[in-house]
Amino acid sequence: MEAQVVPLNQPAEIQRLEKTVERLERVVTIGQMLNSTLDLAQLLETIIQTAADLLGTQAASILLMDERTGELFFAASTGSSREELREIKVPLEGSIAGAIYRTGEPIIVGDVSGDARHYTGVDQSISFQTRSLLGVPLQVRSRCIGVLEALNKLDGEQFEESDVHILLAMASHAAIAIENARLVANLREANRRLSDLDRLKTNFISIASHELRTPLMIVQGFASFLREQASGEMTSDLDMVLRGASKLQAIIDQMTNLNYLEAGLSELKRENLVVQNLVEDLAREWGPLAAAKQQTLTFNVPPMPIFVHGDRSKIDLALSNVMNNAVKFTPENGHITVQVISHTGRVEIAVIDDGAGIPKEELGRVFERFYQVEDHLTRHHGGLGLGLAIAKEVVEQHGGRIWAESGGGQGSRFRITLPTVYVRLTGAPQ
Repeated sequence: MEAQVVPLNQPAEIQRLEKTVERLERVVTIGQMLNSTLDLAQLLETIIQTAADLLGTQAASILLMDERTGELFFAASTGSSREELREIKVPLEGSIAGAIYRTGEPIIVGDVSGDARHYTGVDQSISFQTRSLLGVPLQVRSRCIGVLEALNKLDGEQFEESDVHILLAMASHAAIAIENARLVANLREANRRLSDLDRLKTNFISIASHELRTPLMIVQGFASFLREQASGEMTSDLDMVLRGASKLQAIIDQMTNLNYLEAGLSELKRENLVVQNLVEDLAREWGPLAAAKQQTLTFNVPPMPIFVHGDRSKIDLALSNVMNNAVKFTPENGHITVQVISHTGRVEIAVIDDGAGIPKEELGRVFERFYQVEDHLTRHHGGLGLGLAIAKEVVEQHGGRIWAESGGGQGSRFRITLPTVYVRLTGAPQ
């Protein structure tokens, strides 16, 4: 027996289908617009206005879950009572919206006065009379985030199944768009807080280094004056004061240099520099301290001048910080070697020591700001953990690279590469 096809001759049925298709087409168009909007307030406003318009209702609203209280709140609503609605919390138990949220199913109520689930507190607060209601869940990957409601058909008719399909289609687009907008808003807030924390840190470093410098200079001045006139045990005590002041001075200098680098105030004053001259400055600066620790300091440099184009004071600072690290962690009677190796288009400056070395898992972190291999509660060496971080900033500003190599307890090798430039040797090297 063949199935019979009954033609749709009734004008009312044809009009209803045409209206449904038209509304679905509009839902698709609105969905595309929602997915391109990340402004949450604008997004919610578009959803409720479109829902009320598509279903021909007196009002529409979006209720979202407040994770802190476990209640629903009005995130958006049509009409003139928006501000009052924002203050109202809707419980999950004893409300139609709560039932929709808990079950994840749409609900049609033709006459709310006969439904015990209707939460009358909302109507009483804003002097509104809810007669009929259609609500659907806002779901993202099977997780309900809220409820989309349409209230009171304007034509006096009841909500139909076609209305449910329209509002569900609207809710599927709306839920994803709302979730995306909230995630973006949370990310922006997190970035803002990180920026605030970074600014506070930079301000703290700037203020602390500035405020510490003046009293430290007074301490150093008086200690030096007394040292010149002291004798015996007093001399030893004042030497200890001066050594402590020198350590504090080094820490303040590191804080200041890091602050300049972070604030972008460290403009490079470039000139042609001879690498051998930079190494000679390094020997003059660190030779006495290495000798005081009975360390052997060796320099291996090629005879032909090698030129780099950079800021002398900044490169000196980077090399000095790396050398400070080597002298600090190399024991008495240890050996430190500085090698200069010329490559095509670049020069390598390596600082090699036979100290305790760096654990393999720590090699990638030694250039992080404030990071130290030793635990801050048990460490034997001072400093803020800024020297290598500053060296890295300076080297990279000059288009170079710095990295560390170590065999654990077999010493360390810090390697710096910088681009070289060709300079005619017609005049005195700079």
